Amino acid sequence: MAKDSFVKFCPRCAAAVVRVDKFDMVRPVCPQCGWIYFQDPKVAAAVLVEKDGRVLLVRRVNEPFRGMWTLPAGFVNGGEDPSEAAARECLEETGLCVHVTRVLDVISGKEHERGADFVIVYHAEVVSGDLLAADDADAADWFVRDDLPPLAFKATLQVLKK
Repeated sequence: MAKDSFVKFCPRCAAAVVRVDKFDMVRPVCPQCGWIYFQDPKVAAAVLVEKDGRVLLVRRVNEPFRGMWTLPAGFVNGGEDPSEAAARECLEETGLCVHVTRVLDVISGKEHERGADFVIVYHAEVVSGDLLAADDADAADWFVRDDLPPLAFKATLQVLKK
């Protein structure tokens, strides 16, 4: 089933859409007003926080990869600065306020149906707070790179291999 198969009617004029080859892809197109559906990618933002030779990770409480560890991360809201989203997600999941210092990597490739098409990974430093897992993490801890727990997501693996 095509990713755009849920698009059945035009949001402008409510006419039933047809599927037409437009811009090198078959897309829903309104035969009445000419509206064309373009699927927007989902973007996530993550932080790599390092302290005393250790990296900050959170353990997931939700599928996919429930019980596995990952960088603090989450989806970027529409209109939200991705670096602010990364810092927000870190605070929500770990209780730590961080300052984003730079872009570390942009990783493409959707790993599962509800996942991100792109993950923007930032390097960040702890500013304040007390480490306390919350939101969609049931644990948060610091790990040395030589002794990491089971990791979720290719993006986490790619970042931690550097």
